[in-house]
Amino acid sequence: MLGGSTLLVATTNPGKVREIRRALGDLPLTLATLEAFDVEAPEETGTTFAENAGLKARAYANATGLPTVAEDSGLAIDALGGRPGVESARYPGETYADKFANLYRELAPYPRPWRARFVCALAFVESPALASAFGQRPLAFHCEASVEGEIAAAPQGANGFGYDPIFFYPPYGRTLGDVGDEQKLAVSHRGQAFAQFRQWLASR
Repeated sequence: MLGGSTLLVATTNPGKVREIRRALGDLPLTLATLEAFDVEAPEETGTTFAENAGLKARAYANATGLPTVAEDSGLAIDALGGRPGVESARYPGETYADKFANLYRELAPYPRPWRARFVCALAFVESPALASAFGQRPLAFHCEASVEGEIAAAPQGANGFGYDPIFFYPPYGRTLGDVGDEQKLAVSHRGQAFAQFRQWLASR
């Protein structure tokens, strides 16, 4: 689909859009985002990141008629049994500062280090004209990537977005909220997933 084709990046999160544009920016593609379309967000009923990524990719490809890449990502903390996981964006708290405070309250009874990982599942629907015998458009590409780390003792850093300020990445000795965009993208769950997707696109 290279050579000036339009690819829908199925998110309205400006931080994610920035990272995805950086990851795919040198490909001969026009990247569109959901801001350009009046479409209803599907209910994320999946129990895994992969299920929700596939659900979103199919729904937005159906709604727009464009090849669509979607991702579902979040924070999984071992001491909390993998929570907040797929509920990361919906974890209690009006702001991320509120979410951090609630997580620290939950983690307080557990000894440090609080091991955790960011997970990103990516799904791509190439052609809305293609459908399986069951009427469900097949995924042309999918992958999952993660980055291991710990929950920091306190939030640190004003870069990044979401849970980045509380995710301590040991090789950097800092949180992902305390590093630049290039450093984060080089190791992050989303950076790894979109690097795989970019390699797949470039090889076709």
